[in-house]
Amino acid sequence: MKNKELNDLYDYYNLKIYQYSNDFKFSIDSILLAEYVKLSTKTKNILDLCTGNAVVPLILTTKTKALIDAFDIQNDIYKLAKESILYNKKEKQINVYNADIKEINNYIGNKKYDIITCNPPYFKVSNQKYINDNVNLAISRHEIKITLEDIFQIASSHLDNKGEFYLVHRVTRLDEIIIYGNKYNLNVKNICLIKTKENAQPYIVLVRCIKGSNMGVKVSDVINIENRKTYQDMFKEEL
Repeated sequence: MKNKELNDLYDYYNLKIYQYSNDFKFSIDSILLAEYVKLSTKTKNILDLCTGNAVVPLILTTKTKALIDAFDIQNDIYKLAKESILYNKKEKQINVYNADIKEINNYIGNKKYDIITCNPPYFKVSNQKYINDNVNLAISRHEIKITLEDIFQIASSHLDNKGEFYLVHRVTRLDEIIIYGNKYNLNVKNICLIKTKENAQPYIVLVRCIKGSNMGVKVSDVINIENRKTYQDMFKEEL
């Protein structure tokens, strides 16, 4: 039996989020991703892939009036996203789909976006013994339904030229991120490494890719988020 609860969305966003207390919960990675996105008055539409319970779209509504489409394959988690969007009265700005993003064209056709964001499953399906028995958690964490390359291919297909793709992932996959970025005309332009303790190695990477851009990467100083009281505007000078 899944116990649903309504929590404050971390930080000072004045938003609430539905989660399962004994199952799926969002991570700080989604907040970091939403904060990393560089928005402007020219941003008219955004696509969020692997949206989970819609943390990224909800935070983005506090920063932009752009219309946001969001996709998640898991019905149980989609329901959380839908309820969270309705609770926060964001249904006119966020449209969420319960669908496999590999079939995204069946829902949005050839629609193009100014910005695409994604907090995807981090781990390859290479060793069955490490996959969680909980189906929701397994799909959220492992590339059971979607791979990193699939995501780059989809993002490239649905970005306008010079559109921006923002991704949060594990540092250990950075080489693949750069390879797929080059392959799908989404050159990596900015890299930001995140660590959670002063003496620890960075384990989270945030990347910004631009469709149709020239090669050339800016790497920011490593950011330590230990004991940080707010994540708002923490990347203001990074991009």
